[in-house]
Amino acid sequence: MRWLVWTLVLLVPSLAQSFEVVSGEARYRVREQLVQIGITDAVGTTQAVKGQVALQGTRATGEFVVDLRELRSDQQRRDNYLRQNTLQTDRFPIATFRPKEVKGLPSPLPQRGKFPVQVVGDLTIRDVTQEVVWEGEAEFSGEEVKVRLRTEFPFERFQLTQPRVPILLSVENRIRLEVDLSLRRK
Repeated sequence: MRWLVWTLVLLVPSLAQSFEVVSGEARYRVREQLVQIGITDAVGTTQAVKGQVALQGTRATGEFVVDLRELRSDQQRRDNYLRQNTLQTDRFPIATFRPKEVKGLPSPLPQRGKFPVQVVGDLTIRDVTQEVVWEGEAEFSGEEVKVRLRTEFPFERFQLTQPRVPILLSVENRIRLEVDLSLRRK
């Protein structure tokens, strides 16, 4: 009997803990230079984020989905161009992220506290999947976890074409993605 109790005590911290998205926002940022405006950041956001993750030690499984058709910036023409040309959302309406590893969290997972994290996983945009590393922080508060993450990469990493339109003088070859998620333990 004592053996069974010790086995359970040793196994409990290693059991997977699951979380689901309660709310979230995903953003892209791209530096652009516009005629008559100058250099600025194009920022598009969406709250069409769903997903779940299970953590066991540093190992992670799950999937997060962003509906790219819902991305909005301050320019409707930019949004239309992005949907029709760069992202081709009629053929590829969603982006997915499948986490594989989360570094920086204590084990067992805490009830409270803020921790710098690094999340490694596979990001799929259009029909291209690449491993990416997100940097950020996770803040635990009881059953809730707030996560803020960011990553960046050049357009060609996902075979995306940089926008080229007459009012646009240049677009930096770097896409920055950011996500803010509120997760709840399942």
